[in-house]
Amino acid sequence: MKAKIYITYKDGILDPQGKTVGGALNSMGLSNIENVSIGKFIEIEFDSSLSKNEAIELAEKSCKQLLANPNTEQYSYEICESE
Repeated sequence: MKAKIYITYKDGILDPQGKTVGGALNSMGLSNIENVSIGKFIEIEFDSSLSKNEAIELAEKSCKQLLANPNTEQYSYEICESE
């Protein structure tokens, strides 16, 4: 089982990297792009003995305590079977 975790800036938080990438895309002639947001994608593989509920608990705890900054970032995750 694994968690796929997506971390992005909260609404209203300046995303300088996204702004830079958006400007670069526009300068390449891709002018129909209005906004670019840069975030993080993290994948955590859990021990096979964990239940889905335990995996959810661990993903939530990981995000709250370490992976996401609660002042500037929001997160979401999905728990799925390992491939």
